[in-house]
Amino acid sequence: MVMRGAGNRRRGGMRMGGFRSFVPHVPFDLVLCEPQNVFPRCRPVPDETAFTQALLKRNQDISPTAQEQASVLALMQKVNQMMDNLIVAPASFEACQIEEIRQVGSHKKGTMIVGHNVADIVAILKTLPTKEAICALSTKILEDMRACDPNEVLTMALNNGGFEISSADATVKVLISTIIPNFKKLEPDLHLDAKVMQGHLTAIRHARWFEETAFHSSIKVLIRLLRDLRNRFDGFRPLSPWIIDLLSHYATLNNPARQPLPINVAFRRCLQLLSAGFFLPGSAGITDPCESGSIRVHTVMTLEEQDQVCFTAQTLMRVLEHGGLKQLLGFEGNSSIATEMSVWDGVVVTPSEQAYEKPEKKEGEDDDLEGDDECDAEGNEEMDAGDVQL
Repeated sequence: MVMRGAGNRRRGGMRMGGFRSFVPHVPFDLVLCEPQNVFPRCRPVPDETAFTQALLKRNQDISPTAQEQASVLALMQKVNQMMDNLIVAPASFEACQIEEIRQVGSHKKGTMIVGHNVADIVAILKTLPTKEAICALSTKILEDMRACDPNEVLTMALNNGGFEISSADATVKVLISTIIPNFKKLEPDLHLDAKVMQGHLTAIRHARWFEETAFHSSIKVLIRLLRDLRNRFDGFRPLSPWIIDLLSHYATLNNPARQPLPINVAFRRCLQLLSAGFFLPGSAGITDPCESGSIRVHTVMTLEEQDQVCFTAQTLMRVLEHGGLKQLLGFEGNSSIATEMSVWDGVVVTPSEQAYEKPEKKEGEDDDLEGDDECDAEGNEEMDAGDVQL
């Protein structure tokens, strides 16, 4: 008699061949426990008006001014117009042909922060993206813009993914890609890097998903606050813009009521999730909604970076809970609160230490031994490019 499902499995999910099935765990999340009253409150809900006001004040401080936004928008519209002219009348320019252009990045999403007056446009070419063609395209766009407004001072610079055109107070990055059939014809010495161009196509999917799913104002405010934390605390540097977008959406909307949480609750929840190991190996994390399969977005980080994000969040969470709100948000002090011992109303907060230790390589071992557990679990999948670094 054969028992159903028994097969060659051993206790604990192990098979006879030694294969270990991967069962992701969900880190502790107090928001998901509240409806079941698993942890009933011993005290009344505290008044967090001051906390909320501080978050909104910081969001206002790091948001670009109306003049800065107008400058970026005006320059982007001019570049758009010049490229539209080439799409409508392709015979006027023979170096390459443009299939379509799409806006991406923080300007498109409405999450720009002060000091980063940049708009991003993806230009998808019908023709093969040779380096000479991109140089000719950038020169053509610049000459047409100067012809329309000779008094405006404009500069152009080429980069490995396209080119950028800048005015006195704004920049437009034109990110080059090509139609899918052309990717099979690319030659490294003649054309732009295929992986970079795939990343630009990925950015289009990200922008479309954001426009359809993450349009709520609370999500945009939370994204700015998290990007500000990332800029000020080195421990959060591994968090890509795409990871921050998904984390902000998850923390705001993924709750039993399916209603946006207040900004103070969502902000604290982000730190709590990261502290609980939301982006550590074995965690369910967040599945990338723009990729096929079950790719968890945090696997783009190395194991060392995942640990770094976790222990940084643990330290900042303790600082926040013991009265270090102004230092955390950047109104006072500096980023040393994440790396040095600090005292808050008599309570000593000692920074969390690194838990991950990179194993020493032994002779005969493969170079990728470090990621075996993640490779088994995730199929050694890679994201093309989490987002364009803006």
